[in-house]
Amino acid sequence: MKIYQVGGAVRDRLLGRPVSDRDWVVVGATPQDMLDRGFQPVGKDFPVFLHPGSHEEYALARTERKTAPGYHGFSVHAAPDVTLEQDLSRRDLTINAMAEDADGQVIDPHGGQRDLAARCLRHVSPAFAEDPVRILRLARFAARFTDFTVAPETLALMRAMVEAGEVDALVAERVWQELSRGLMEARPSRMIEVLRDCGALARLAPELDRLFGVPQPEQHHPEIDTGAHLLLVLDQAAAAAAPLTVRYACLCHDLGKGTTPREEWPRHIGHEGRSARLSASLSERWRVPNEARELAALVAREHTHVHQSMGFGPEARLRLMDRCDAWRRPDRFEQLLLACECDARGRTGFEARDYPQRERLAADLHRLQALDQRAISADAIARGVKGPGIGHAIHQARLEALTAAG
Repeated sequence: MKIYQVGGAVRDRLLGRPVSDRDWVVVGATPQDMLDRGFQPVGKDFPVFLHPGSHEEYALARTERKTAPGYHGFSVHAAPDVTLEQDLSRRDLTINAMAEDADGQVIDPHGGQRDLAARCLRHVSPAFAEDPVRILRLARFAARFTDFTVAPETLALMRAMVEAGEVDALVAERVWQELSRGLMEARPSRMIEVLRDCGALARLAPELDRLFGVPQPEQHHPEIDTGAHLLLVLDQAAAAAAPLTVRYACLCHDLGKGTTPREEWPRHIGHEGRSARLSASLSERWRVPNEARELAALVAREHTHVHQSMGFGPEARLRLMDRCDAWRRPDRFEQLLLACECDARGRTGFEARDYPQRERLAADLHRLQALDQRAISADAIARGVKGPGIGHAIHQARLEALTAAG
Protein backbone atom coordinates (compact mmCIF):
# COMPACT_ATOMS: atom_id res chain seq x y z
CA MET A 1 0.00 0.00 0.00
CA LYS A 2 1.23 3.47 -0.94
CA ILE A 3 -0.42 6.76 -0.04
CA TYR A 4 -0.12 10.01 -2.03
CA GLN A 5 -1.41 13.50 -1.48
CA VAL A 6 -3.21 14.60 -4.64
CA GLY A 7 -5.09 17.37 -6.39
CA GLY A 8 -5.72 20.84 -5.02
CA ALA A 9 -3.43 20.56 -2.02
CA VAL A 10 -0.44 19.84 -4.27
CA ARG A 11 -1.44 22.57 -6.70
CA ASP A 12 -1.94 25.21 -4.02
CA ARG A 13 1.33 24.39 -2.24
CA LEU A 14 3.22 24.83 -5.51
CA LEU A 15 1.43 28.14 -6.07
CA GLY A 16 2.28 29.32 -2.57
CA ARG A 17 -1.39 29.51 -1.64
CA PRO A 18 -2.86 28.35 1.68
CA VAL A 19 -3.80 24.67 1.71
CA SER A 20 -7.14 24.04 3.39
CA ASP A 21 -8.42 20.66 2.19
CA ARG A 22 -6.17 17.66 1.68
CA ASP A 23 -7.13 14.64 -0.41
CA TRP A 24 -5.27 11.36 -0.58
CA VAL A 25 -5.09 8.43 -2.97
CA VAL A 26 -4.26 4.94 -1.79
CA VAL A 27 -2.59 2.61 -4.29
CA GLY A 28 -2.38 -1.16 -3.87
CA ALA A 29 -5.14 -1.56 -1.28
CA THR A 30 -8.59 -3.11 -1.02
CA PRO A 31 -11.61 -1.78 0.90
CA GLN A 32 -10.98 -4.45 3.53
CA ASP A 33 -7.41 -3.23 3.96
CA MET A 34 -8.78 0.22 4.77
CA LEU A 35 -11.36 -1.11 7.21
CA ASP A 36 -8.70 -3.18 8.95
CA ARG A 37 -6.74 0.04 9.58
CA GLY A 38 -9.70 1.78 11.17
CA PHE A 39 -10.81 3.91 8.21
CA GLN A 40 -14.52 4.72 7.97
CA PRO A 41 -16.23 4.19 4.58
CA VAL A 42 -18.16 7.19 3.22
CA GLY A 43 -18.15 6.82 -0.57
CA LYS A 44 -21.39 5.87 -2.31
CA ASP A 45 -20.20 5.60 -5.91
CA PHE A 46 -16.59 4.52 -5.26
CA PRO A 47 -14.43 3.56 -2.27
CA VAL A 48 -13.68 6.65 -0.16
CA PHE A 49 -12.73 6.48 3.50
CA LEU A 50 -12.18 8.89 6.38
CA HIS A 51 -8.91 8.69 8.27
CA PRO A 52 -9.56 7.58 11.88
CA GLY A 53 -7.50 10.49 13.24
CA SER A 54 -7.52 13.42 10.81
CA HIS A 55 -10.89 12.58 9.19
CA GLU A 56 -9.40 13.55 5.83
CA GLU A 57 -10.60 11.67 2.75
CA TYR A 58 -8.61 8.75 1.40
CA ALA A 59 -9.81 7.28 -1.91
CA LEU A 60 -8.67 4.04 -3.48
CA ALA A 61 -6.99 4.58 -6.84
CA ARG A 62 -9.60 4.15 -9.54
CA THR A 63 -10.40 4.40 -13.22
CA GLU A 64 -13.67 5.49 -14.79
CA ARG A 65 -15.51 4.56 -17.97
CA LYS A 66 -18.29 6.61 -19.57
CA THR A 67 -21.54 4.64 -19.79
CA ALA A 68 -24.29 7.29 -20.24
CA PRO A 69 -24.73 11.04 -20.76
CA GLY A 70 -24.41 13.43 -17.85
CA TYR A 71 -22.67 13.58 -14.53
CA HIS A 72 -23.77 10.19 -13.20
CA GLY A 73 -23.07 8.19 -16.36
CA PHE A 74 -19.86 6.46 -15.21
CA SER A 75 -18.68 3.00 -14.32
CA VAL A 76 -15.93 3.06 -11.66
CA HIS A 77 -13.19 0.46 -11.22
CA ALA A 78 -11.15 0.53 -7.99
CA ALA A 79 -8.70 -2.29 -7.35
CA PRO A 80 -5.18 -2.85 -6.02
CA ASP A 81 -3.81 -3.09 -9.57
CA VAL A 82 -4.88 0.48 -10.51
CA THR A 83 -1.76 2.65 -10.67
CA LEU A 84 -1.29 6.21 -9.48
CA GLU A 85 -0.75 7.33 -13.09
CA GLN A 86 -4.06 5.74 -14.13
CA ASP A 87 -5.85 7.52 -11.30
CA LEU A 88 -4.30 10.88 -12.19
CA SER A 89 -5.18 10.48 -15.87
CA ARG A 90 -8.92 10.57 -15.10
CA ARG A 91 -8.69 14.02 -13.46
CA ASP A 92 -9.94 17.19 -15.09
CA LEU A 93 -7.07 19.68 -15.41
CA THR A 94 -3.32 19.20 -15.52
CA ILE A 95 -2.86 21.49 -12.52
CA ASN A 96 -5.13 19.16 -10.54
CA ALA A 97 -3.51 15.95 -11.78
CA MET A 98 -0.37 15.99 -9.65
CA ALA A 99 0.52 13.89 -6.61
CA GLU A 100 3.09 14.08 -3.84
CA ASP A 101 4.61 11.12 -2.04
CA ALA A 102 5.64 10.86 1.60
CA ASP A 103 9.09 12.32 0.77
CA GLY A 104 7.62 15.42 -0.86
CA GLN A 105 8.44 14.33 -4.39
CA VAL A 106 5.92 15.58 -6.96
CA ILE A 107 4.57 13.06 -9.48
CA ASP A 108 3.44 15.05 -12.50
CA PRO A 109 2.76 12.88 -15.56
CA HIS A 110 0.63 15.47 -17.39
CA GLY A 111 2.64 18.68 -17.15
CA GLY A 112 0.77 20.33 -14.30
CA GLN A 113 3.84 22.23 -13.10
CA ARG A 114 4.45 23.49 -16.63
CA ASP A 115 0.88 24.81 -16.82
CA LEU A 116 1.14 26.38 -13.38
CA ALA A 117 4.15 28.33 -14.60
CA ALA A 118 2.36 29.26 -17.83
CA ARG A 119 -0.81 30.17 -15.92
CA CYS A 120 -2.87 27.87 -18.11
CA LEU A 121 -6.01 25.83 -17.49
CA ARG A 122 -5.64 22.74 -19.70
CA HIS A 123 -7.53 19.45 -19.75
CA VAL A 124 -5.64 16.24 -18.98
CA SER A 125 -7.08 14.06 -21.73
CA PRO A 126 -10.07 13.70 -24.07
CA ALA A 127 -11.83 12.04 -21.12
CA PHE A 128 -12.52 15.60 -19.92
CA ALA A 129 -15.44 15.58 -22.37
CA GLU A 130 -17.13 12.73 -20.53
CA ASP A 131 -18.18 14.84 -17.53
CA PRO A 132 -20.04 18.13 -18.13
CA VAL A 133 -19.46 19.23 -14.53
CA ARG A 134 -15.87 19.83 -15.60
CA ILE A 135 -17.01 22.81 -17.67
CA LEU A 136 -18.41 24.38 -14.50
CA ARG A 137 -15.33 23.50 -12.49
CA LEU A 138 -12.98 25.03 -15.05
CA ALA A 139 -15.08 28.20 -15.13
CA ARG A 140 -14.92 28.32 -11.35
CA PHE A 141 -11.14 27.91 -11.39
CA ALA A 142 -10.92 30.79 -13.88
CA ALA A 143 -12.71 32.95 -11.31
CA ARG A 144 -10.27 31.85 -8.59
CA PHE A 145 -7.00 31.95 -10.51
CA THR A 146 -7.54 35.34 -12.09
CA ASP A 147 -4.32 35.42 -14.13
CA PHE A 148 -4.84 31.99 -15.72
CA THR A 149 -6.16 31.58 -19.27
CA VAL A 150 -8.00 28.64 -20.82
CA ALA A 151 -5.95 26.62 -23.31
CA PRO A 152 -7.41 27.02 -26.83
CA GLU A 153 -7.75 23.27 -27.28
CA THR A 154 -9.58 23.00 -23.96
CA LEU A 155 -12.01 25.74 -24.92
CA ALA A 156 -12.62 24.00 -28.24
CA LEU A 157 -13.35 20.75 -26.41
CA MET A 158 -15.79 22.52 -24.08
CA ARG A 159 -17.62 24.00 -27.07
CA ALA A 160 -17.92 20.55 -28.59
CA MET A 161 -19.33 19.24 -25.33
CA VAL A 162 -21.97 21.96 -25.29
CA GLU A 163 -22.90 21.28 -28.90
CA ALA A 164 -23.22 17.57 -28.08
CA GLY A 165 -25.79 18.37 -25.40
CA GLU A 166 -23.70 17.25 -22.44
CA VAL A 167 -24.47 20.42 -20.48
CA ASP A 168 -28.20 19.78 -20.85
CA ALA A 169 -27.81 16.61 -18.77
CA LEU A 170 -26.54 18.47 -15.69
CA VAL A 171 -28.77 18.26 -12.62
CA ALA A 172 -29.85 21.52 -11.00
CA GLU A 173 -28.25 20.81 -7.64
CA ARG A 174 -24.81 20.31 -9.18
CA VAL A 175 -25.14 23.43 -11.34
CA TRP A 176 -25.97 25.53 -8.29
CA GLN A 177 -23.22 23.91 -6.22
CA GLU A 178 -20.53 24.82 -8.73
CA LEU A 179 -21.87 28.23 -9.73
CA SER A 180 -22.41 29.34 -6.14
CA ARG A 181 -18.81 28.43 -5.36
CA GLY A 182 -17.67 30.36 -8.41
CA LEU A 183 -19.63 33.42 -7.33
CA MET A 184 -17.60 33.41 -4.11
CA GLU A 185 -14.24 33.47 -5.89
CA ALA A 186 -12.02 36.52 -6.38
CA ARG A 187 -13.36 37.48 -9.83
CA PRO A 188 -16.72 35.82 -10.47
CA SER A 189 -17.02 37.68 -13.77
CA ARG A 190 -14.45 35.31 -15.25
CA MET A 191 -16.69 32.33 -14.55
CA ILE A 192 -19.48 33.97 -16.55
CA GLU A 193 -17.07 34.88 -19.36
CA VAL A 194 -15.76 31.31 -19.68
CA LEU A 195 -19.26 29.83 -19.64
CA ARG A 196 -20.30 32.31 -22.31
CA ASP A 197 -17.21 31.69 -24.45
CA CYS A 198 -17.92 27.97 -24.66
CA GLY A 199 -21.67 28.35 -25.15
CA ALA A 200 -22.67 26.83 -21.82
CA LEU A 201 -24.18 30.05 -20.44
CA ALA A 202 -26.83 30.09 -23.18
CA ARG A 203 -27.87 26.57 -22.17
CA LEU A 204 -27.70 27.01 -18.41
CA ALA A 205 -29.02 30.57 -18.12
CA PRO A 206 -30.28 32.13 -21.36
CA GLU A 207 -31.61 34.97 -19.18
CA LEU A 208 -27.99 35.95 -18.46
CA ASP A 209 -26.58 35.21 -21.88
CA ARG A 210 -28.98 37.51 -23.70
CA LEU A 211 -27.85 40.53 -21.64
CA PHE A 212 -24.68 40.71 -23.74
CA GLY A 213 -25.05 43.06 -26.68
CA VAL A 214 -27.99 44.92 -25.15
CA PRO A 215 -27.18 48.66 -24.82
CA GLN A 216 -27.98 51.00 -21.93
CA PRO A 217 -28.02 54.83 -21.80
CA GLU A 218 -24.41 55.97 -22.05
CA GLN A 219 -24.87 58.87 -19.62
CA HIS A 220 -25.61 56.37 -16.83
CA HIS A 221 -23.57 53.44 -18.12
CA PRO A 222 -20.28 54.38 -19.83
CA GLU A 223 -19.69 50.66 -20.45
CA ILE A 224 -23.01 50.71 -22.41
CA ASP A 225 -23.36 46.92 -22.79
CA THR A 226 -25.66 45.36 -20.16
CA GLY A 227 -23.59 42.18 -20.06
CA ALA A 228 -20.41 44.16 -19.47
CA HIS A 229 -22.19 45.96 -16.63
CA LEU A 230 -23.18 42.63 -15.09
CA LEU A 231 -19.55 41.50 -15.01
CA LEU A 232 -18.46 44.74 -13.36
CA VAL A 233 -21.19 44.44 -10.72
CA LEU A 234 -20.18 40.87 -9.86
CA ASP A 235 -16.58 41.93 -9.34
CA GLN A 236 -17.67 44.86 -7.19
CA ALA A 237 -19.55 42.37 -5.01
CA ALA A 238 -16.39 40.29 -4.70
CA ALA A 239 -14.32 43.38 -3.87
CA ALA A 240 -16.82 44.20 -1.12
CA ALA A 241 -16.48 40.64 0.28
CA ALA A 242 -20.26 40.34 -0.09
CA PRO A 243 -21.97 37.12 1.02
CA LEU A 244 -23.34 34.65 -1.52
CA THR A 245 -26.88 36.00 -1.22
CA VAL A 246 -25.73 39.45 -2.33
CA ARG A 247 -23.57 38.09 -5.14
CA TYR A 248 -26.44 36.03 -6.48
CA ALA A 249 -28.73 39.07 -6.29
CA CYS A 250 -26.15 41.03 -8.29
CA LEU A 251 -26.16 38.25 -10.88
CA CYS A 252 -29.94 38.53 -11.31
CA HIS A 253 -30.64 42.22 -10.79
CA ASP A 254 -30.93 43.28 -14.45
CA LEU A 255 -32.29 40.15 -16.14
CA GLY A 256 -35.31 42.05 -17.45
CA LYS A 257 -33.14 44.22 -19.68
CA GLY A 258 -32.58 41.19 -21.86
CA THR A 259 -36.29 41.15 -22.71
CA THR A 260 -36.65 44.84 -23.58
CA PRO A 261 -37.94 45.13 -27.18
CA ARG A 262 -35.17 46.25 -29.49
CA GLU A 263 -37.14 49.32 -30.58
CA GLU A 264 -37.06 50.58 -26.97
CA TRP A 265 -33.26 50.34 -26.59
CA PRO A 266 -31.28 51.80 -24.88
CA ARG A 267 -34.02 52.60 -22.33
CA HIS A 268 -35.40 49.75 -20.24
CA ILE A 269 -38.65 51.01 -18.76
CA GLY A 270 -40.22 48.44 -16.44
CA HIS A 271 -37.23 46.13 -16.45
CA GLU A 272 -37.39 45.84 -12.65
CA GLY A 273 -40.59 43.79 -12.62
CA ARG A 274 -39.40 41.63 -15.49
CA SER A 275 -36.09 41.10 -13.69
CA ALA A 276 -37.88 39.96 -10.54
CA ARG A 277 -39.96 37.42 -12.48
CA LEU A 278 -36.97 36.09 -14.43
CA SER A 279 -34.95 35.91 -11.22
CA ALA A 280 -37.67 33.77 -9.64
CA SER A 281 -37.71 31.49 -12.68
CA LEU A 282 -33.94 31.06 -12.70
CA SER A 283 -33.89 30.42 -8.95
CA GLU A 284 -36.54 27.74 -9.32
CA ARG A 285 -34.67 26.05 -12.16
CA TRP A 286 -31.39 25.99 -10.23
CA ARG A 287 -33.15 25.21 -6.92
CA VAL A 288 -31.50 28.16 -5.25
CA PRO A 289 -31.89 28.33 -1.44
CA ASN A 290 -34.75 30.55 -0.27
CA GLU A 291 -32.59 33.22 1.35
CA ALA A 292 -30.71 33.86 -1.89
CA ARG A 293 -33.72 33.66 -4.19
CA GLU A 294 -35.78 36.05 -2.01
CA LEU A 295 -33.03 38.66 -1.89
CA ALA A 296 -32.46 38.35 -5.64
CA ALA A 297 -36.12 39.06 -6.38
CA LEU A 298 -36.14 41.97 -3.93
CA VAL A 299 -33.02 43.58 -5.42
CA ALA A 300 -34.36 43.12 -8.94
CA ARG A 301 -37.61 44.83 -8.01
CA GLU A 302 -36.30 47.66 -5.83
CA HIS A 303 -32.77 48.55 -6.93
CA THR A 304 -33.88 51.50 -9.06
CA HIS A 305 -35.90 52.90 -6.16
CA VAL A 306 -32.91 52.62 -3.85
CA HIS A 307 -30.74 54.42 -6.42
CA GLN A 308 -33.30 57.24 -6.58
CA SER A 309 -33.86 57.43 -2.83
CA MET A 310 -31.68 60.52 -2.24
CA GLY A 311 -34.54 62.44 -3.83
CA PHE A 312 -37.19 60.76 -1.67
CA GLY A 313 -38.95 62.49 1.17
CA PRO A 314 -39.78 60.75 4.47
CA GLU A 315 -43.02 59.18 3.17
CA ALA A 316 -41.39 57.66 0.10
CA ARG A 317 -38.48 56.28 2.11
CA LEU A 318 -40.90 54.77 4.61
CA ARG A 319 -42.93 53.15 1.82
CA LEU A 320 -39.71 51.68 0.42
CA MET A 321 -38.84 50.14 3.77
CA ASP A 322 -42.40 48.86 4.19
CA ARG A 323 -42.29 47.16 0.77
CA CYS A 324 -38.97 45.55 1.67
CA ASP A 325 -40.31 44.24 5.01
CA ALA A 326 -37.36 45.98 6.64
CA TRP A 327 -38.87 45.73 10.12
CA ARG A 328 -39.02 41.94 10.18
CA ARG A 329 -36.02 41.40 7.87
CA PRO A 330 -33.52 44.16 8.73
CA ASP A 331 -30.50 42.05 7.77
CA ARG A 332 -31.99 41.38 4.34
CA PHE A 333 -32.67 45.11 3.90
CA GLU A 334 -29.00 45.85 4.64
CA GLN A 335 -27.99 43.23 2.07
CA LEU A 336 -30.31 44.91 -0.44
CA LEU A 337 -28.43 48.16 0.14
CA LEU A 338 -25.06 46.48 -0.34
CA ALA A 339 -26.20 44.88 -3.61
CA CYS A 340 -27.42 48.27 -4.82
CA GLU A 341 -24.08 49.84 -3.96
CA CYS A 342 -22.31 47.13 -5.99
CA ASP A 343 -24.70 47.83 -8.87
CA ALA A 344 -24.01 51.56 -8.73
CA ARG A 345 -20.25 51.04 -8.64
CA GLY A 346 -20.29 48.37 -11.33
CA ARG A 347 -19.91 50.95 -14.07
CA THR A 348 -16.84 52.11 -15.91
CA GLY A 349 -15.34 55.03 -14.00
CA PHE A 350 -17.75 54.69 -11.07
CA GLU A 351 -15.84 52.03 -9.15
CA ALA A 352 -14.81 54.34 -6.30
CA ARG A 353 -17.85 56.64 -6.41
CA ASP A 354 -19.61 57.35 -3.12
CA TYR A 355 -23.02 55.76 -2.67
CA PRO A 356 -24.78 57.87 0.00
CA GLN A 357 -28.07 56.03 -0.55
CA ARG A 358 -26.83 53.06 1.40
CA GLU A 359 -25.66 55.10 4.35
CA ARG A 360 -28.83 57.19 4.47
CA LEU A 361 -31.30 54.29 4.27
CA ALA A 362 -29.30 52.23 6.76
CA ALA A 363 -29.38 55.19 9.15
CA ASP A 364 -33.14 55.49 8.60
CA LEU A 365 -33.60 51.84 9.45
CA HIS A 366 -31.50 52.02 12.60
CA ARG A 367 -33.31 55.17 13.70
CA LEU A 368 -36.71 53.53 13.32
CA GLN A 369 -35.58 50.31 14.95
CA ALA A 370 -34.80 52.38 18.04
CA LEU A 371 -38.45 53.42 18.39
CA ASP A 372 -40.26 51.75 21.30
CA GLN A 373 -43.08 50.05 19.41
CA ARG A 374 -44.55 48.56 22.60
CA ALA A 375 -44.86 52.02 24.14
CA ILE A 376 -46.40 53.39 20.94
CA SER A 377 -48.90 50.52 20.87
CA ALA A 378 -49.73 50.89 24.58
CA ASP A 379 -50.34 54.61 24.14
CA ALA A 380 -52.62 53.97 21.16
CA ILE A 381 -54.60 51.35 23.08
CA ALA A 382 -54.94 53.74 26.02
CA ARG A 383 -56.50 56.22 23.61
CA GLY A 384 -59.03 53.61 22.51
CA VAL A 385 -57.32 52.68 19.25
CA LYS A 386 -57.87 49.08 18.13
CA GLY A 387 -56.86 46.66 15.35
CA PRO A 388 -55.37 48.27 12.23
CA GLY A 389 -55.32 51.60 14.03
CA ILE A 390 -52.44 50.41 16.18
CA GLY A 391 -50.39 49.68 13.07
CA HIS A 392 -51.28 53.12 11.74
CA ALA A 393 -50.05 54.69 14.99
CA ILE A 394 -46.71 52.91 14.62
CA HIS A 395 -46.52 54.03 10.99
CA GLN A 396 -47.16 57.63 12.00
CA ALA A 397 -44.48 57.47 14.69
CA ARG A 398 -42.00 56.19 12.13
CA LEU A 399 -42.95 58.91 9.68
CA GLU A 400 -42.55 61.60 12.33
CA ALA A 401 -39.11 60.24 13.26
CA LEU A 402 -37.97 60.33 9.61
CA THR A 403 -39.41 63.81 9.16
CA ALA A 404 -37.61 65.08 12.23
CA ALA A 405 -34.35 63.60 10.99
CA GLY A 406 -34.71 65.37 7.64
